[in-house]
Amino acid sequence: MVLPASQVTPQVKLLIVTLTDDRSRKELQSQLNLSDREYFRLHFLQPAIELGFIGMTIPNKPKSSNQKYFLTEMGKEIRNQLLNET
Repeated sequence: MVLPASQVTPQVKLLIVTLTDDRSRKELQSQLNLSDREYFRLHFLQPAIELGFIGMTIPNKPKSSNQKYFLTEMGKEIRNQLLNET
């Protein structure tokens, strides 16, 4: 079951709407104009991964320099909900 978009934090919502294809952490931070890596990880990336909205291209090496992030099927459902709200 997918959480209703209304129960997702504003930070995770912003990340989900921003993520349109595979992106590195650095690319995502740049798109969101965030410079603090730890803040981004704790408030945006980690919650989205824990909720199953975002996946990693190299899940067994989370700190890989080649790591990229993508929307899971659940993330795509939430993204559609968010885009249809406007």
